[in-house]
Amino acid sequence: MDRVALRGLKARGHHGVFPKEREEGQTFIVDLVLGLDTRPAAADDDLSKTVHYGIVAEEVVAVVEGDPVDLIETLAERIARTCLKHEGVQEVEVCVHKPDAPITVPFDDVTVTITRSRV
Repeated sequence: MDRVALRGLKARGHHGVFPKEREEGQTFIVDLVLGLDTRPAAADDDLSKTVHYGIVAEEVVAVVEGDPVDLIETLAERIARTCLKHEGVQEVEVCVHKPDAPITVPFDDVTVTITRSRV
């Protein structure tokens, strides 16, 4: 299976279990790896035979900016479902970063990574 990756998609969302997170929101960063067969697109040099990563990026940002959830695990699941709606995408790895998580000790990042497939 071939891979198309999008790294560092940024969007502001209001996800989290604490009222401040819901009220003020924060930046979330999403990395995606889409698994699909790119051979038909490459053979014909035809965008319609692969995944349009620009559209995927817009849809993922809309999910992050959309209805709030408590957990980034839930957010990752919603993003994965959105990606798998695209014909040809057989598998997706989603990594959601929450660099401004409300943690009381120094840290660089919090991430949740999931892999989902059509099977």
